[in-house]
Amino acid sequence: MTLLTTLLIAFVALEHLCFLILEMFLWTTPKGIKTFGLKSKGFAEETKVLAANQGLYNGFLAAGLVYSIIQKSIDTAILFLVFVTFAGIYGSYSTKQIKLFYVQSMPAIVALITMVFN
Repeated sequence: MTLLTTLLIAFVALEHLCFLILEMFLWTTPKGIKTFGLKSKGFAEETKVLAANQGLYNGFLAAGLVYSIIQKSIDTAILFLVFVTFAGIYGSYSTKQIKLFYVQSMPAIVALITMVFN
């Protein structure tokens, strides 16, 4: 893996670690409510268990990407970057928020492209 690819993978992993923190620990705070555009504090409270579960999955994505860097495993990196890409595509489609695609999928796609051309 090139330095550029490693940095891009690390960036995607860091993003997902941040998603984990937002979803598992900050979901019901003003920061979490604003970040995810939740309709109310009550709604955030009602959905915090689902959000925590979602955050855990984001943590698994981050862990897989970090593992791929430590092991210098291109195959593992590709696998987890594809997972991230599809998660972003589905999230964008299901929520009708294209921003999700740009925030989640695009960095993973850029990392994948650097792997192909290096």
